[in-house]
Amino acid sequence: MRFLRRSTTDTAAEEPESAEAVDVAGKAYTPGKGKATPKRREAEAKRRGPVAPPPTTMREAMKRNKELRKANPQTKEDRRAAAKARREAMMRGDDKALLPRDRGPVKAYVRDLVDSRRNLLGLFMPLAILVFLALLVPLPQVQSYITLLCTAMLLVMAIEGFVNGRKIAKLVREKFPKEAVSGRSLGWYAFVRASQIRRLRMPKPRLKPGDPIPN
Repeated sequence: MRFLRRSTTDTAAEEPESAEAVDVAGKAYTPGKGKATPKRREAEAKRRGPVAPPPTTMREAMKRNKELRKANPQTKEDRRAAAKARREAMMRGDDKALLPRDRGPVKAYVRDLVDSRRNLLGLFMPLAILVFLALLVPLPQVQSYITLLCTAMLLVMAIEGFVNGRKIAKLVREKFPKEAVSGRSLGWYAFVRASQIRRLRMPKPRLKPGDPIPN
């Protein structure tokens, strides 16, 4: 019954042959991964993890801000110094530190036009304080006089703001003919600037009343 057995010599002779077949198959065939290679941006996002949704409440925003501060520790003095540096840059009129509504040479020119003049609109905030104080006076006659005076002043201020807005829009179009200028937007910007107290204006005025406008 020796024919039922396989000799060791026959097995040894077959082993190299099978190994050679596997080696050839390995060189000739590369198995596929079964899916597309992910893009670099997708791989980086996967490593970072899922993006957290934006906060929906003020409490959630404050909590997330607190967590970010813990992850990036920064002393209170450093935060105060950074805030002070940003405020100083805004006061100087640094275009990079300004809010989007104040950026650009057009808005800087409008601010110079407003700051180089004396406007009745500068009395808007003191007038509002006067109206508030008039409500505390227990004399109806005094209240009526102050209310009438404030109403007349507000009417004059509105007319002045409208006229100055048209003049400023015209000057801006002459100086910046290639810019798409909205007269209504510039007029409102000049009105808001003129209604603020001079020392509280942001950015800080570069010109005093009566100074010539730089070219």
